[in-house]
Amino acid sequence: MIHAATRTLPGRLTAAAAGLLITAGIACAPGAAASAATVAAVTPAAASLAASVPLTNLAHLDFLTTMVAPPAQPGHTTYQLGTEPSVGVLWVYANYLSPGSYQVTGGGNYDAATNTYAQGSYDADDISRAAVVYLQHWVQFGDQHSRDEAYQLLRGLTYLQTATGPNAGNVVLWMQPDGTLNPTPTPADSPNPSDSGASYWLARTIWALGEGYADFRGTDPAFAAFLGQRMDLAIAALDREVLTSYGQYQVSNGLRVPAWLITGNADASSEAVLGLAAYVQAGAGTAAVRALADLAWGIAAMGSGPTGPSTASTWPYGAILPATTSRSEWHPWAAQMPAALAVAATALRQPSLLSAAVADAAIFTPHLLTATGPDNLLGPAPVDSSQIAYGAGARVLGLLAVATATHSAGLRQLAGIAAGWFFGQNPAGVATYDPATGATDDGINADGTVNLNSGAESTIFGLLTMEALDANPDVAAIAQASAHVQVRDGQQTIEAEAATLTGPATVVTANPVSTGESQWSGGAYVQLATGSTLSWTVPADDQPRIVQAILNRVPGPSAVSSFATGGQNLGAAPYGGGGAQGVSPAADALLPVTLPGVLPANATELTASTLGGSGQLDAIQLTPLIAVLITTGGGHSVALLNSEASNVQTRAISLSGTGPAVATSYTSQGRPWRVTTGTGPTITVPVPAGGFAIVQR
Repeated sequence: MIHAATRTLPGRLTAAAAGLLITAGIACAPGAAASAATVAAVTPAAASLAASVPLTNLAHLDFLTTMVAPPAQPGHTTYQLGTEPSVGVLWVYANYLSPGSYQVTGGGNYDAATNTYAQGSYDADDISRAAVVYLQHWVQFGDQHSRDEAYQLLRGLTYLQTATGPNAGNVVLWMQPDGTLNPTPTPADSPNPSDSGASYWLARTIWALGEGYADFRGTDPAFAAFLGQRMDLAIAALDREVLTSYGQYQVSNGLRVPAWLITGNADASSEAVLGLAAYVQAGAGTAAVRALADLAWGIAAMGSGPTGPSTASTWPYGAILPATTSRSEWHPWAAQMPAALAVAATALRQPSLLSAAVADAAIFTPHLLTATGPDNLLGPAPVDSSQIAYGAGARVLGLLAVATATHSAGLRQLAGIAAGWFFGQNPAGVATYDPATGATDDGINADGTVNLNSGAESTIFGLLTMEALDANPDVAAIAQASAHVQVRDGQQTIEAEAATLTGPATVVTANPVSTGESQWSGGAYVQLATGSTLSWTVPADDQPRIVQAILNRVPGPSAVSSFATGGQNLGAAPYGGGGAQGVSPAADALLPVTLPGVLPANATELTASTLGGSGQLDAIQLTPLIAVLITTGGGHSVALLNSEASNVQTRAISLSGTGPAVATSYTSQGRPWRVTTGTGPTITVPVPAGGFAIVQR
C-alpha cells in the first residue's frame, strides 16, 4: 500500500513475532503451534478453466479479513456497536511462506510484549478499498457473503473515522491488533496525527462510503442512512480543509496548478471522486454535488492539454499529472484520475470533464504500454522500474471507465491489453494473479524478480481488475491473449553519462538522487559548459525516432545544447525557461525537451554541443514514430501501435497465430478511423497522427 507518508515494509517475521499466523485459512493465537499446511499448487493447465468460471476469487481477501472488538475510545463509534461489539478489519500485509501459504502481519516493527506494531495491523486505506471489492462483488454476482463482508468492513472503517470534535469527519489511519487506534505511528504519517487533516485515507474512506451508501440503500435503508451521515461528515471535513481554496491557483515550476486538491494531489482526489460520484448518483444533496464538481475540475486542471499529435510527442504525453508540486513526475499507483473524471462527467452531466480523461487514456496509456508498461515512477525518465498491481489495475479501470463514458471500443480493447499485466505481460513474464487462490503478488521488482508476498493492496487491485474482466468478457479475452511480450519497440532512455565526453563536461553522481521535485535517471547527470560535446552510439531502429533531451530546466536564460546526427541538425534544447518555482520543492525542473528534427531510420550516431553557459543533462529519449507492443497468449496475438508522428504513418508487423489479422486504427480521441485486414504473417497497419491501432489474430 502506498500513501503520502513513508511506510516501513515488514520483514519475514516468525509466527511469534507476527502475533498471529494464518496459514491455509487456520488462525492460531500467539504462541500456539501452527500447521505449515499449504494450499495445493495448481498447474497452469488446471487453472485454465472454462470461460463461464469467473476469474474473481475472494478466498485470499477473505483470508486477510478478521474481526476485532475495539475498546472504548473517545470520538470513535460505529453502527450498532452496542449490539455488535466486533467490527470488520483487514490485515495489511501477507508474507509468502510457500505456494498458497501466507503469514499475515502489520506495518513496522512488532513488539511482542505489547502485541503492537510501530504502525498497526489494520488500516483505513485497505479496509476502505476491500469494502469496495466486496460491494462490487455483491452487486455483480449477488453474493450474500460479499454483502456481509462489506457490511462489517464499513462498520470497521466508520469506527476509524473521528465522529466528534475539531477533527470530525477525518480518519485515523492505523489500528493495532486489539482494536486500539494509533493516530501517531512510527514513522509518522502526514498529516500527523492521522485524523488532523485531509489525507489519502480520507479520500479512500469517501470512496467506500459513497459506494456503500449506493449499494445498501435499497436493501438496508437504516445502514445506508448511517453511511450517508458519515459521508456527510467526511464532506464537511473536505469543505473546511480543502475546498475553501476552490478557484485559487498556484504556480509549480511555471505550471499553473489548482490549490484545492486533497493533499495537493490529483491521485488522492480521484479516489474521493469515485465515491462522491456514486453518492451523487444515488441521490445525495447539494454539498456532495458541489464537492464532486470542485474536485473533478481540480483533477481536470492537472491534464496536459488537448488531444492531438503534439500532445503525443510532448511530455507528459497527455497524462494527468498526480501532484501539484511536480510537473516532472508521474506514477501509476492511485492514478485513477481518468476513471474519476469519467464517472464525474456522467454523474454531473458535464461531458467537458472528459477531455483530460480521454487524453490520458487514448494518448498517454498507449505510450506507456509500448515503452515500459506501468513502471512505478516516471520522473520523467523511468526511474523506478518496479511494477505493482495498484498501478496496473488503475490503468485498466481508468480505460474501462473512459470507454464507457465515451462509447469507445478502442479504449475497451486497450484495457484488455493493459490487463495482460496480470497474466504475464510484465518484466518477470509470469502471471501475478492466481485465479485458483485469489492472491495477487505484491509486484515485480526492478530486477525482474517477483515479490511473492500478497498483501491487502495488491490483492484488492487484482480483484478489482478481475471483477472488471468478469463483467466484460471481451476485454478478458484480449487480456489473456496479451499475456506474453513478444516485441516491445517504444521509447528508450539513454543516459547522458553513457556518452563520450569532450571539452568541459563532467559526469556527476547525484547525491541525493531526488532533486526534490523529480529524480536523476541512473543516479547521475552530465554537467556541461560552453564548448563541451557529448557523442553517443545508439541502437539502430528501422524507422525515424523522436529525440527528447531531459534537461534540468532553470528559471531565466541559460545554456543551449544543439543536437545532430551525421551532419544533420536536429535542433536545440534550452536549459533556461524553467518557470517560477512556486509550490515546487525545487527551483529547477527535470523536463524532456522534444527536438524539432527526427533521428533518421537506422541512424546510430547522436551528438550534443553546448553554448551559452552551463547546464545539466540527465538523459536522452528516443521514440519511434510508431511504437509497437506485440503480445501473445492462448494461441492468439494482440499488437498495439502508438503514433507520436505529426502525420499518418504505416508500420508492418508480424503476428503469430492462425486466421486473418484485423487491425483497427483509432484517432487520438479513441474514435475508430480505419480497419485493415491481412491474411499473411505480416500486416501493414496505418495509424493516424497521435492515434493508436490494435491488431488481433
